[in-house]
This record gives sequence, structure tokens and C-alpha cells, in this order.
Amino acid sequence: MEKKRNRLYEGMYILNSSLSEEALKKSIKKITETITKKGGEVHKIHEMGKKKLSYEIKGKKEGFYYLIYFTTNSSNIAPLCKEYNFHEDIIRFIIIQTKSIKEKLEYPVLKGEF
Repeated sequence: MEKKRNRLYEGMYILNSSLSEEALKKSIKKITETITKKGGEVHKIHEMGKKKLSYEIKGKKEGFYYLIYFTTNSSNIAPLCKEYNFHEDIIRFIIIQTKSIKEKLEYPVLKGEF
């Protein structure tokens, strides 16, 4: 039997731009609790603010962007994604494996200055 390892992941989450500040906090809490309930650990959350989307998604033109670094067992990623697909406040998300946690975002993130 192959032993599964905990790995470091970077999750980018775009949340509905019409959410109040309190609703945003609840949504982020729900996202992070989903990670911890599956045995993961959240290390860093970067709040990137409200940004215009490159194209309309689910009728939305703007969204609140959050970058979350966490470790979890690699077998938990599929169940996390399945659960996030049912989260009504998440417009779009992506989770990728990474090698390090960025303490500060060093590049012009999502401003079209690439």
C-alpha cells in the first residue's frame, strides 16, 4: 500500500463580489474549515481585493480574490474540489501544488501588467 504524503498547496479562490464583509469572512472561514476538517493545515491567506474578471463567469464581472496556502494529504484534493463546487459564494477556484509559501506577493497580481 502506497503511503500518501502531506503536500503544500496554493489555492486561488474568486468569491462573489456582491458579498458583504461579514459574508466574505464566513465564506473564507468555510473554505478554511473544509481544509482543516480533512486533516489539512492553513498556513497563509492573502486577501487580494476586489478585481475585475477577464471574462464574465456565472453572470459576474468582478470578484474578491483570495490566495490560500495549506498543507494536506494529496488524497484530500479531489474531495475538497468536490465540496468547493457546491459552495455558492465561490465563482471559480484552482488548487495547485507549490514548493513554498509566498509571504508577500511580489508581482503585479491580476492588474493586466504582465
